[in-house]
Amino acid sequence: MTLAAGTRLGPYEILSPLGAGGMGEVYKARDTRLERTVAVKVLPTHMSASPEVRQRFEREARTISQLSHPHICALYDVGREGETEYLVMEYLEGETLSDRLAKGPLPLEQTLRYGVEIADALDKAHRQGIVHRDLKPANVMITKSGVKLLDFGLAKAMAPPMQQLEMTSLPTVMGTAQNLTQEGTILGTFQYMAPEQLEGKEADARTDIFAFGCLLYEMATGRKAFSGSSQASLISAIMTSEPAAISTFQPLSPSALDRVVKTCIVKDPEDRWQSARDVSKELRWVAEGSQEAPLAALPASRRRLREWIAWTSAGLILLAALYLASDLRRIRRVRLHPVHSSIVAPEGTTFRLTGDDGGPLALSPDGERLAFGAGGKLWLQSLRTGAVVPLIGAENGKFPFWSPDGLSLGFFADGKLKIKEAADGSAQTLCDAANARGGTWGRNDVIVFAPDVRSGLFRIPASGGKSEPLTRVDPRQHTTHRWPWFLPDGRHVLYLAANHGSPRSPLAGIYSASLDGTQDRRLMSSYGNVQYASGFLLALRETSLMALPFDPRTLTLAGQPVRVAGDVNFDSGVWRGGFSASENGALTYQIAHEGAGGQLAWFDSAGRRISTIGEVSEAYSPRLSTDGKRASVVLGDPNNDVWIYELDRGVKTRLTTEGLVALSPLWSPDSSKIVFATQPGSEEFVLTMMASDGAGERKVLHRSKQRIEPSDWSRDGRYLLYSKGSIGATDIWALPLAEPDKEFPLVQSPFLEMSGQFSPDTRWVSYVSRETGRDEVYVTPFPGGGARWQISGGGGRQPRWSRNGKSLFFVSLDNELTVAAVDGSGSRFEVLGTKPLFRVNMFIGPRIGVPGYDVAPDGQSFLINSAGDASAPRVELVVNWDANLLR
Repeated sequence: MTLAAGTRLGPYEILSPLGAGGMGEVYKARDTRLERTVAVKVLPTHMSASPEVRQRFEREARTISQLSHPHICALYDVGREGETEYLVMEYLEGETLSDRLAKGPLPLEQTLRYGVEIADALDKAHRQGIVHRDLKPANVMITKSGVKLLDFGLAKAMAPPMQQLEMTSLPTVMGTAQNLTQEGTILGTFQYMAPEQLEGKEADARTDIFAFGCLLYEMATGRKAFSGSSQASLISAIMTSEPAAISTFQPLSPSALDRVVKTCIVKDPEDRWQSARDVSKELRWVAEGSQEAPLAALPASRRRLREWIAWTSAGLILLAALYLASDLRRIRRVRLHPVHSSIVAPEGTTFRLTGDDGGPLALSPDGERLAFGAGGKLWLQSLRTGAVVPLIGAENGKFPFWSPDGLSLGFFADGKLKIKEAADGSAQTLCDAANARGGTWGRNDVIVFAPDVRSGLFRIPASGGKSEPLTRVDPRQHTTHRWPWFLPDGRHVLYLAANHGSPRSPLAGIYSASLDGTQDRRLMSSYGNVQYASGFLLALRETSLMALPFDPRTLTLAGQPVRVAGDVNFDSGVWRGGFSASENGALTYQIAHEGAGGQLAWFDSAGRRISTIGEVSEAYSPRLSTDGKRASVVLGDPNNDVWIYELDRGVKTRLTTEGLVALSPLWSPDSSKIVFATQPGSEEFVLTMMASDGAGERKVLHRSKQRIEPSDWSRDGRYLLYSKGSIGATDIWALPLAEPDKEFPLVQSPFLEMSGQFSPDTRWVSYVSRETGRDEVYVTPFPGGGARWQISGGGGRQPRWSRNGKSLFFVSLDNELTVAAVDGSGSRFEVLGTKPLFRVNMFIGPRIGVPGYDVAPDGQSFLINSAGDASAPRVELVVNWDANLLR
């Protein structure tokens, strides 16, 4: 059957063919009800001829449709039009793994990343009692957001009932067999079938694991694990032979990957990995520990050839310098020189090295690995092999710091202090840290950290226990202690003490604290963090990285500062320099951008820049007045105050002057007032209202011991929305302005919810939730809440309504400004369709949830704080940075 364009199957209009296989033909189609693009698979007639088969198929399809996982293609619908049975699935753009493998094997990093994603998807399905049974490259789609598994469980759903088969009953078909589940044969595709499937036995999760092992092998080598000139010889190979080791074809692959694959494809299912979760954990371990060098296992001649190729690359010359540095320092007779190179972010991501989401660079003590934020997660890069992998188990992590032995990392995520081994998938939560400002891990296995933006330092054993105060903030001088750094003795900690009202005042400086509580003294003036390395304190002076000779035994500066590098980025939002140094002379730093921050600009719906407003600045939270003539922003340097732009003239006026770290200013419906939150002390947050022209008295609307951040003001003027809680676990609350003491929760859960936005008629509220493990946009009724509708499908942030309420805009996780056509006129909310408008690089300020754009009254243009090159910071790596200083 071949369907022509325009053919209707129920509400689905066929647009064009996508492909065909043994399980049917696939078409691109339009869902005329929801105005979205879908994929329609038309089933072969022989698979739906029997009423019993149809009933079984529909029952199985209903079960499969309940699977919700980012790496499983969603099954939307099943239907019948005349004699035609069809499936309706998520439409995916990309290429199949089969097409990709036709070009050759995958790089190791992709093999491991895709392997983890497939294993996670299998684990999700297996836990719901669903087995794929036909896992093969043609059923894996590679998309921008990772892999997607197709046809999940449908091999069983489409098959007629049958009895157990014996090997002698299997047909032998010479040549290339079609991927067809024939009546009277076994289910699946021969080259990926487990021995028990070939014997006609019932398949279970371990059957999928065998096929997954074959898939991994092919991804790593570009060759099939088992092959034969006929089905009979292929079956014999699967039942009796073992494929050559992966390292035979890819000598630089980790031996641990060989072990994972071999355990997947063991003949006896009892000897295989018993769950996909086990395989996922092993692959994560391989990914994070892939630094091991396999060259020693090669024959001498091949090893010399590999070494010669590797050492001719400029990158490995740099790495050789890194490895030789420690020995050469001891010898001293060899003159060392600094060696420079650059580090790039993982493919498809940009570094996230500033603000609250990701945090600064963190070199391991031995200088071999670099931890950093990019693409909304933490990553590890081996400076020996160049391999970059996500830090599994550190989702939403920020401000990473290393253990002294370099085997573990500390970080902050979801309002908690956590630690994990760098080569292990699990993380241990130590204690609360609502809005942390750094940590450090001492040689005595004590961690010192700043749990909040306005707190002293605390200490806690790395093995767990109760956290205890180490320093106390003197409000007469400072409002914060942050960015602790252990000295080599493991007893003394350096930290920055500063004041939010005047971060660059003479009172700001570097202090030392002793774990026994006997010493707490000022060492030097500074408005940013310091690190100790190679006998020096590293600190920023404007954008120059300076090395100050320092004696850690006497805690004294012992000479004149020396400039190490220029144009180093300083994150004024958190008062931290973008640099990190190891104990053996390696240094990384983020190169500063001219005019840090973004440029307010108007863009049309095609992504064309129409005009710019004002100067380049660290402005965030742009919000348009109701008439679209003015915009409020928060300027982050030096005091995070609220400013008002007159958009037609480009003139800005400062509205607040106290330096109280204003959060997310909002306009009243008549544009006469502004509401914003501040944290004037360490004990509470305050929601304040004032006239937008700065005249008259201010009014305190609400006080909270928990962090509050306003997000919207209803068009009828009756309610304010704000998020409330810790940084990692906020809920959406509403405040009736007529009775501000009667606030009530609208969306409450154990997960993070933020960015609540009223629809123009105040009947609905859009918001962002991290319930699925990533940010997604939802809509719920107001004021009742309860029901909800998911708007984004592949992740979304920063929802904004059009003024007519018919469009809901959001930013995808791939930084595409996207619009959803919606209908909220009835009792149920409807999403009529979504489409991306254009990719946008926006300056979003200290947190990724802070808005970076607003929608004009006409719904056709957008005020965006465009980050330009600021969205792709450059990172420099220097080996032997201190060589000249040591001489």
